[in-house]
Amino acid sequence: MKASNELRGDNEPASLRSRMGPLLFLVGIFFSNILARFALTPMMPVLERELQLGHDEAGSLVFTLSLGYSLLLLGSGFISRRLTHKGTIVASCGAVCGAATLVASSHSLWGIRIGFFLVGMAAGVYLPSAIATITELVTSKDWGKAIALHELAPNLGFVLSPLVVEMLLRWMTWRQSLILFGVLCLGMGLVFLRFGKGGNFPGEAPNIGTVRVIFSDRSFWIIMILFCLGIGASFGVYSMLPLYLVAEKEVERTWANTWVGLSRVPTLVMVFAAGWAADHLGPKRTMRGVFFLSGVSTVLLSLVPGSWFVPVVFLQCLCATSFFPAGFAALSRIGSPRTKNVALSLTMPISILVGAGMVPAGIGIAGQWGSFGAGFAALGALLLMAAFAVPYMELSEGCSESRGSPPAA
Repeated sequence: MKASNELRGDNEPASLRSRMGPLLFLVGIFFSNILARFALTPMMPVLERELQLGHDEAGSLVFTLSLGYSLLLLGSGFISRRLTHKGTIVASCGAVCGAATLVASSHSLWGIRIGFFLVGMAAGVYLPSAIATITELVTSKDWGKAIALHELAPNLGFVLSPLVVEMLLRWMTWRQSLILFGVLCLGMGLVFLRFGKGGNFPGEAPNIGTVRVIFSDRSFWIIMILFCLGIGASFGVYSMLPLYLVAEKEVERTWANTWVGLSRVPTLVMVFAAGWAADHLGPKRTMRGVFFLSGVSTVLLSLVPGSWFVPVVFLQCLCATSFFPAGFAALSRIGSPRTKNVALSLTMPISILVGAGMVPAGIGIAGQWGSFGAGFAALGALLLMAAFAVPYMELSEGCSESRGSPPAA
């Protein structure tokens, strides 16, 4: 077995265990990318005070970030076709550093809005190329677990960004902290350029024929809606929780960021359970359970009083972040290997714009009107409705719902 693995080319799919090194490298790059974006959320109370913003204006900054992210996700295929997926990953790292520096050097609301937009654009080209690289490196039967491993990055970002931001704000300004995150991202990109494996092939840019084939698949539209709500339950809720705790629950900012960060710790284990479920129980069963539990726990965010709020925050994030291994495994079954990035780049722009942009903006508007809880309750109701819509999604044979049936090659 060892000899056979040594004879494999770098571009030939192999087992998860034999590709652990390159996959962990991608996790590190994704984590640095995530830190540069997620750090803006725990910094939001500081930005509100410094720039004298309302809750709705703070929510609009998150929407601006998501808008930039979505636009470049849509056009990522044009970039990866010219630079290859590996070159696109490296370029994304460098651009994130430059955009974060621009935000840190801006002193007006419009300057920071532009900077947020550019941070989103810079980060937006990473994910399609990363997923294409992962599915090239690893055999299809291990895609759920490999993607779950990659999802460690946003879950670590959820945990560490508020804690790291609070620590750094004791010694430096939020502007200096943001520059530090950008430099970290640049460094990871340069190391990947020199030592990284995989991704040495061009992406497929959207064209009329490819888009027509993907758009004709009803399951593509269902998955897009599920991604909108899944991202809203995870990223959207996370974006507004610190403001909710500080402004409406009257929690001190340091404790708010600490609880929000700690609530993500269990997801570091849960994401692997979700990846196992996606491979063995099937994406549809996994997503149906995830959406039902996410809906219930998100509604509870608006209802529970006092000391009950902390365990509900933990439960909500645990359920919401379990969506992604199953979601990405299902999405990876749309199109040929060369067009996986097209399906992803068509799905994610709208999903990010809605889930990570419109959802927190809507919650912010609800907070400005006097009730963050109403925004969380409305989102929870939509998640419950999504749980009943999942069975209507038709997946290829590779995503069979039979127990123990791994995705076909």
